[in-house]
Amino acid sequence: MSGPTEVTDKPAPAAAPARGGVLARVTGAGWRRPAVAVLLVLACYAPFQLVPFRVFQLTMVLVYAVALLGLNLLVGHAGQISLGHGAFMAVGAYGAAIMLDRWDVPHLVTLPVAAGLAFVLGLGLGLPAVRLRGLYLALVTLAIAIFLVPLLKRFESVTGGSMGLTLPKPAPPAWTGLAEDQWLYFLALAVTVAAFLLAHGLLRSRVGRALHAVRDNETAAEVMGVRLPFYKRLAFAWSAMFAGAAGCVYTWVIGFVSPDSFAVTLSITLLAGLVVGGLGSFAGPLLGGLFVMFVPSISQDINDAAPGVIFGLLIIVVMYVAPTGLAGLAGRLARSTKRILRKE
Repeated sequence: MSGPTEVTDKPAPAAAPARGGVLARVTGAGWRRPAVAVLLVLACYAPFQLVPFRVFQLTMVLVYAVALLGLNLLVGHAGQISLGHGAFMAVGAYGAAIMLDRWDVPHLVTLPVAAGLAFVLGLGLGLPAVRLRGLYLALVTLAIAIFLVPLLKRFESVTGGSMGLTLPKPAPPAWTGLAEDQWLYFLALAVTVAAFLLAHGLLRSRVGRALHAVRDNETAAEVMGVRLPFYKRLAFAWSAMFAGAAGCVYTWVIGFVSPDSFAVTLSITLLAGLVVGGLGSFAGPLLGGLFVMFVPSISQDINDAAPGVIFGLLIIVVMYVAPTGLAGLAGRLARSTKRILRKE
């Protein structure tokens, strides 16, 4: 017979950490928050190291990023299409401009009013989305962008007509010690951060899940109880709201608005910028903002006679290299790095 089992107080050996645990935190979702923190630090540091013109360019990148964030909600997350996003930017820009020009409203007050005005207009113009889809919906939104410019020119007593409106820019408070271009940059940065936080919270809510259901399969979403007309109109309204906020900040930064600034080419460029940046990703609007701001000027520098040709060729090259956009390319590189580190 065997003796009694010996009981010891020796602790059991600790389980070896999973080989992919630390690696997953480094190359997986765990890197996002540190990356965002580093990006914010660099964003706050940049205007003190760059010349005013470069600061202005970065400010415009932020303005376009807010507009593309709204377009991303509509196209990337709700699965709708819009070729009239520039029109909602014009609504926000002219809403803020008229308040500043006619009633001398404080600049910060114009932001929620312009965004709210665009939201209401987007809610109304979202009616076609209830019955239309695809090419037909694209044509309706394109028509909105086309007739907006002559409409703004017609009401010259209010909008300034073809000559536009010249407006005062927000003056930096004395206690900040900032130059005007730096102050405008930080205002745009604050609006951009607030917009991304709002969009993040929206997409994590029931509304975001409903939008994704509409995008993936409308029939299945309706069977599950998702109210398609309501959420489609809501997607247009939220998208227009972000575009209106971007248009308002555009007015602050430029200090001038005219109808030709919001021609149909702006709407097409914004859609192209979002596709290049990456549909359905949070990095896509930022990358798309960089694309919208810098690629046209680079095209102009390469060939002053045919910048549109160069611009189109650059889009083709980017889409060939990164079919899912620049954000998708970054994700593929991260996954490739993860596989390489695992093999090692």
